[in-house]
Amino acid sequence: MSNHLSERINSMSTSATLAMAAKARELRNQGKDIIGLSLGEPDFNIPDFIKEAAKKAIDENYSSYSPVDGYADLKQAISNKFKRDNNLEYGLNQIVVSTGAKQSLANIAMCMLNKGDEVILPAPYWVSYSDIVKLAEGVPVEVPTSIETDFKMTAAQLEAAITPKTKMLWFSSPCNPSGSVYSLEELEGLAQVLRNHPNIYVVSDEIYEHINFRGGHVSIAGIEGMYDRTITVNGVSKAFAMTGWRIGYIGAADWIAKACTKFQGQNTSGANAIAQRATITALEAPISKIQFMIDKFHERRDLILGLLGEIDGFNLNVPEGAFYVFPDISSFFGKTLNGTQIENASDFALYLLENANVATVTGQAFGNPNCIRISYAASEDEIREAVKRIKAVV
Repeated sequence: MSNHLSERINSMSTSATLAMAAKARELRNQGKDIIGLSLGEPDFNIPDFIKEAAKKAIDENYSSYSPVDGYADLKQAISNKFKRDNNLEYGLNQIVVSTGAKQSLANIAMCMLNKGDEVILPAPYWVSYSDIVKLAEGVPVEVPTSIETDFKMTAAQLEAAITPKTKMLWFSSPCNPSGSVYSLEELEGLAQVLRNHPNIYVVSDEIYEHINFRGGHVSIAGIEGMYDRTITVNGVSKAFAMTGWRIGYIGAADWIAKACTKFQGQNTSGANAIAQRATITALEAPISKIQFMIDKFHERRDLILGLLGEIDGFNLNVPEGAFYVFPDISSFFGKTLNGTQIENASDFALYLLENANVATVTGQAFGNPNCIRISYAASEDEIREAVKRIKAVV
């Protein structure tokens, strides 16, 4: 009956990360021992001090509709966070709280893009960017990068991708799926190009900012000439292990924030009241409260890199943030493994699922057909066992 559905939904891809997670669950239900390294979800429990804040909000009867753009005191906490962590000044009228950073991105696309507007996406990019842009009738323009440049787009590549139709640049740092982190010098290079093109806006997705192993996060909005044309996107899913609480937010020019509030008001209205109250407590806490998680991710990164480095055919770099490795596995293309012909990264990821009982995600979904994404948001025992299984089948 798909002919009765809209062209919009029929042309949309299914999220590859969610699809792989669903496939893994299906196999588990069949009794298979699947190790899931496909989802971008911290495996830690939410810190107790955040749970207590949520319980208090329930007792204080925060059960009514919240303001469309978020509670004022939450927006103040976000404003304070931007100043403390990013040296960015955003007033309350420049902040919009949404049901996860994914909704923040969708709001931006629907409010900023007209049919045919081009959006530059350094590839690899987060799996949903392309479809969100297409849904808003924009045109994704992929800029390929490689493991040799740590999957980062250069200023020269940005300049070459710009056309008269270019409206926006979307990127994440630290990056999902590559774990790459743009340095101040690299962002300065991109900003230098953009200063020559004043009508291009930037979406800077900084959801992984605290899971950063290089020491110091840089926001492109803080670079000369970029503040008024950058929409900074963030949330509490990753650093605070609050994925299911669905709170994201933006800092932007007031006219962009106003438009996003208008759009959100006709779609979902305000985000969950209890989650918002708990987020105030999360954002007001010092980073030291969550440092144990960051340190553990750093240890796991080093562990999985060491283990994968022992497997012939896995070409690795050292990701400096987030909780993913993104190995180039193109050396397996054209080969037959245990009777299975491997032609691309999708074949390889499915092969690992069916033969090693390890769920990963094809790089094809992120705009890089030579790689797979492996999440190390898992216990050390699971990581060791998963890599042992992968090594055995390749």
